[in-house]
Amino acid sequence: MRIPTPTDPESRTPNPDMDLYAVLGLKRGVPDADIKRAFRRLARRYHPNINPGDKAAELRFRQIAQAYDILTDPARRRKYEEQGLIGEQVEVATFGFAGFDFTREPTSGSSASTFGDLFAEVFQHRRGPQPGPAPERGADLHTTVEVSFEESMRGVERSVTVLRRETCRTCRGSGARRTAETRCPRCEGSGILRSARGHMLFTKACGVCGGTGFQAQVRCDVCAGQGVEAHSETFGVEIPAGVSHGERIRVPGNGNGGWRGGPAGDLWVAVQVATDSRFRREGDDLHLLVPIAIQEAALGAKIEIRTVDGVARVRIPPGTQSGQRFRLRERGAPSSRDGRRGDLIVEVRLMLPPILDERSKDLLRQFGRINGDYARETPTT
Repeated sequence: MRIPTPTDPESRTPNPDMDLYAVLGLKRGVPDADIKRAFRRLARRYHPNINPGDKAAELRFRQIAQAYDILTDPARRRKYEEQGLIGEQVEVATFGFAGFDFTREPTSGSSASTFGDLFAEVFQHRRGPQPGPAPERGADLHTTVEVSFEESMRGVERSVTVLRRETCRTCRGSGARRTAETRCPRCEGSGILRSARGHMLFTKACGVCGGTGFQAQVRCDVCAGQGVEAHSETFGVEIPAGVSHGERIRVPGNGNGGWRGGPAGDLWVAVQVATDSRFRREGDDLHLLVPIAIQEAALGAKIEIRTVDGVARVRIPPGTQSGQRFRLRERGAPSSRDGRRGDLIVEVRLMLPPILDERSKDLLRQFGRINGDYARETPTT
């Protein structure tokens, strides 16, 4: 007896004289367990949803299902083995696919699809394991610190206290309370539930343990299953030299802990620098106003000024005008990014002396007679 193959012209219609054992790749007299295993193996290979659009695979599946249905029925199997015929009472249409949803999850009750239940594990295998909620990165936290101008120039360490969420120490971020692993009482540790409908055997993943075979974990009471818990924590934050007002410092990993074991966020510290009565900052340059006397401006002088690094000497050339500026290279603020120094810009302001006696007045009158109205005669720039 020849078995029609999917490519044979006669395979387009069911062959009532086909060898049912050969269809399943078995020998006569095999036990029911071997028939069921062979059917599952071949059904996974030829099922229409695994071979969409393949008419040959669809017909092959019909033959496999017909052979399985007859050989698992003791009375029909005995009649087939004695007479060698399938008989008129068996219609291939019994194993048709119309109206069945092969891809939906198994349901319970009379409305459950026979083939949907039978091949649920096949489609789960094709889709792969369905992942749980993905880990999420924790949120960033923000706080501020205040420093003086001098501290911003040399750098300082500040302590900040924040209320943050971190990975739950009880469940270690899993969200479940750690319990001793026990076998699932529903599936007895197999992870699979089996049921029979007529001559068909169905299996599906256990809904109690999720197919793991172990009893489901209990939600952590400390973090309510979130994997993180809130508490107050103090950190030491290094404020770099040269930090400017409003600049933010990132402290990696000190934000809120991640959800479901995800990475922690960052802590951002905004720095507020107090103003200084002497220095004005523009970028990394510092500006300083220095008063000078009439004789220093007229005759020239060397004056001492106080910088952020200490005392420095500035040469005032003769004839210096009020408002004139002098630049001291690399005596300004250090950059918080690369440490390079800005400049110190010194602006001089002419200060008139107090007239305390008649001699001082006479000297000023003599100076005026000698030099005339030089202030009005000298063009301004």
